[in-house]
This record gives sequence, C-alpha cells and structure tokens, in this order.
Amino acid sequence: MLRSTKKETMKFKTVAHTFKKIDETSSRTTITNFLSDLLKEATAQEAEQLSYLSLGALNSPYIGTQFNLAQKSMGKIVANLLGQSEEWVQEEVKKTGDLGSVIEQGEFKKTGTLSVADVYDALVELEIISGTGSQEKKALKLEELLCELDQLSAKYVVRIILGTLRLGFSDMTLIDALSWMEAEDKSLREDIENAYNVCADIGLIARTLKESGIEKIRTMKIKVGIPIRPAAAERLPDVQAIIEKLGPCVAQPKLDGFRLQVHVDNTQKEPLVKFFSRNLGDMSAMFPEFVKACQELPIKTFIADGEAMVYDPNTKLFASFQETVKRRRKHGIDRMVSELPLQLYLFDLLYLDGKSLLNCSHTERRAALEKVLKITKKEVLFIIEEKQITFVNELENYFIENIAAGLEGLVVKKPDAAYKPGKRNANWIKLKYQASDKLEDTLDVVILGYYPGKGKRSKLGIGAFLAGIYNPRNDCFETVAKIGTGLRDAEWVNLKERCDVLQVTKQPTNVVLDKNLSPMVWVQPELVCEVLADEVTLSPIHSAGKTDGRLGFALRFPRFVQYREDKSSHQATTVSELEALHRR
Repeated sequence: MLRSTKKETMKFKTVAHTFKKIDETSSRTTITNFLSDLLKEATAQEAEQLSYLSLGALNSPYIGTQFNLAQKSMGKIVANLLGQSEEWVQEEVKKTGDLGSVIEQGEFKKTGTLSVADVYDALVELEIISGTGSQEKKALKLEELLCELDQLSAKYVVRIILGTLRLGFSDMTLIDALSWMEAEDKSLREDIENAYNVCADIGLIARTLKESGIEKIRTMKIKVGIPIRPAAAERLPDVQAIIEKLGPCVAQPKLDGFRLQVHVDNTQKEPLVKFFSRNLGDMSAMFPEFVKACQELPIKTFIADGEAMVYDPNTKLFASFQETVKRRRKHGIDRMVSELPLQLYLFDLLYLDGKSLLNCSHTERRAALEKVLKITKKEVLFIIEEKQITFVNELENYFIENIAAGLEGLVVKKPDAAYKPGKRNANWIKLKYQASDKLEDTLDVVILGYYPGKGKRSKLGIGAFLAGIYNPRNDCFETVAKIGTGLRDAEWVNLKERCDVLQVTKQPTNVVLDKNLSPMVWVQPELVCEVLADEVTLSPIHSAGKTDGRLGFALRFPRFVQYREDKSSHQATTVSELEALHRR
C-alpha cells in the first residue's frame, strides 16, 4: 500500500463533519452522496486513506489494522484530555455508550487544523509501536494527536482506534460513491466492482480511479499478495434440478473447513506465500505446514482456491468443522500443527506465471492445476477429486458416496464456465445433506440483538436473539427470525458475552426492522451463525425482502447450529437467496 508523507489539503475536521452527517441518517442514497462529495474534493492519496478510514481501518482486511491499545488506557487518555477523573469518564460511558461520545459532550475546545494525511500518518505510527512499554508510548502518542484535533474529530479518531466507528455501510457503498464521484450516477458501479473483485483493496481502487480514470479501472490486473474476492455456489434443491440446469457437469466433494486462497510468488528474493480467508483476512501465520509445500511448486507466480481440513491419520477421516476451526488462532500454533494436522485441497487455479485464468473454462483451469500439482509430494497439498457427471443417478450415487465418507456433500460445476470472482452464480451449485423433507440447507444469518430471558432463562439475561440476512442492493441487514432454540444454558451465556462485546446503544443505521421486533440489546451486525429451519414463509413483520407490494420472508421453526467465524456479515445469506428458496 502506498503511504506518502506529503501533507494534503483536506482537513480532517471536514471528514469528521461528514461522518457525523452519515451517523445521523439511515438512507443509503444519502450516505452515498455524502461519501461521493467527500471523495470528489479529495486528492488521490486522500481518497485512498478516506476509503480505509471510513470503514474504521488503516488498510484493507488482507493487511488488517490492530492498534492494540487497552480500553483502560483509552479511558485514562480521555480523562486527561477533558480534565476529569477516570471514574467520571466511566460513568459517562454508561450514559452515552462509548468514549467517542464522551469526548463530543465534554469540555474540549480545539481548532482542529490537522489534514487527513496528518491524522492517517499519526495513526499508522501509533499502530506500529510495539515492544516493552508500548502501551505507555501509544498513550503518549495518542494524547499528543488528540490535543491537536477539534472535538468532533477526536470523537471519530477514538472510535477508529477502538474499532467502534461503524458508520453503517460497507465497501459496496463506497463502490457506489466512487461511481457517483466520477460519473454523477451509478453507471460505473459494475466496472469498479469488477476491478475490486480481482484486486480487493478498496483504497487502491479509489486511488487508481482518482489518478488514472475509469479506463485504468476497466483493465485492473490481478496482483499476487492482494486477494481476489472468492466465487460462491448457488443452491438448487436436488440432483434432478442440478442436471436440468447444468447438463453434463463435474462434481467435487464439498469440504467443511477453512476456505483459503493461496498466493505464491517465487520470483522474489524471499519467496512470498500467503493464505487469505473467505472474508479476505490474512491467515498466513496459522498454517506453517503449507508454506514449504507451496514454495516447492514448479511455478513463478500462482493463485489458487482451496479448502483446508483437519485430517486424522489414524482413522483416515476428516474432522468436523468444529475441530478444524480450533486451528484459527494466533498463539500456540506449533503445538496445534501436531495435534490437529491439516491437509489443503486445491479446487481451482486463478492465476499462473503472470497470467490470469479467470476467463478460462473450468476444464482448462483444472488441467493447469493438475499439471502444477503433478510432481508435488502428497503430504499436505492435494488437488481435490473430481468426477465427470452426465446422468442423475451418477450424481446421486457420488453424493451418497461422499456423505458416507463424512463430508458435507458436493459442489457441482459447469465445465465450460469462467471463474466469477465476488459472485454467487449457477456455474457452481452446492448440494448438501438433507436430513428431512424440510428446508434443504442451512442458512448463515447475522445476529442483530437479543431479548431478555423468561422463566428458566431469566437468570441468564438472554432468551432469544434477532437474526437478519444481508441485502447487497441496499447494503443493509433485514430481519428474518427471532431464534430461541438450539443452545444449552452455557451456550446462551456465551452468546450473550459475544453480543455484549458488540453492544451498541441504538439501532444501527444499516439494520431495517419493524419496531415491534426491537430487541432489549442492540448488537452491531458482525456475528454470523448458521441456522436450520423447516421452511421459508411470508411474514407481515420481518423486513427481509419486504416491499410496498410484498410481505417479507421469515424462517419457520429456526434453530441455532453453530457460529461461522470464517464468514463476515456481508457473506451471510442474501435476500435473493432466501427468495429463491421460498420459490422452491
């Protein structure tokens, strides 16, 4: 990522005032206009920095942002800033909801002359402070920064550092704003989104558009080390429907592990090997056993799509997702490598030796992947099995074979289809085990809040949670169920603890619901869980897919299955998916 020390002209207090206006509206069109106006006035460098800052970060998710400044230290800094005691600050936080609001309402009069680049660079310096005494050094650095900011700017800087900015929009709204910035309408959205799909760094996209215009965006190239947004599979109810849709096809076992995108660049002095998660986070440090195998591949540059699963060499069986997810950790990795050994199965090749394969057919990509992996030692790195399918009974038998082996099911693919980054489409169709004649698949929902417990659960402080799904068109979350089954008492306590970390004082602006469903505690829409339901029904109360002329969708008899910490809230089940399930 480019970081210039040159100081630009936009004042950060201009950004803070825009953030405040965004905070006070729930209209996505209005938010888009506010962002567009801000980006129009920005230089290329400022546009890059603003793209990150408006999402509460300094970088794209594949790099990450970690300030590692303790809440207690932040409270002390705010107390010093306002000339108050720490106890007073703590009481005010209870009233206002967060430290940013305490600053806004306290006695604090500064002019705020720092530019966007000044603030961004100061935050970068703050983030990289580490080692002995780092908390004290960070505190001094932050106090110095806040003393140079006006009250409103300080509020939003504190929220960025604490990870609580939450302005109620995602990168998709930024893409709309960039189109409005450039063309005064949404006409460039598809071009900008396509560029973002192959090079998932929203700051880089914004900077490139400002510097070089839309033609450069239209020819955006894959960059090893920057993730490609992964393709996703569509749903169909049974094998008959799949064959009718795809005709002759190929089927691959569906593994329930870590979706990983593998990046290798052996042309560098120090070979680069990166593993990115489904939601574009860098998980490279978690999988040391894969690094050597990837470095030994007979390639210069390489990007592949795959799935990592814990494998038990004694039973020769894959472990459950609950076991595999234990490998998602920052500490004790060496011990876990021996306790929970992983195998990586690659199922698609996206880039090879400087050439994009996205527009090649699945058959061509598969042949190239087989050639690359042909000489590898089969210890941790494999190519996933694939079976040619022509008839319904062939697909049905292969599906049963994989279920019997303890796997989730199949992903069925169209042989002549290109790879569609960032898209869910019918080139890939997933077929999962159906335990009954009810809803044929689980759904991924986002927890939006929770309700008090009744009866036995009154002592737990929680009795049900409000679940929503994602509406990409409006970049918002819409309610689909109130869920009170599927968890034991200890699990309800754990869910409450998880929710309380994300608790907010008012309804998030990107949550749409009927006022009669308002929970006791609102939760920032970040926690994803998997649920099972009997069917999708129409509802006069739930907002999922609801329009002036149509009722919303709801889940009948929903129950909690498990958390999906490998997915971001924007990768939850979408309104269009739920609508398709209802039609079936």
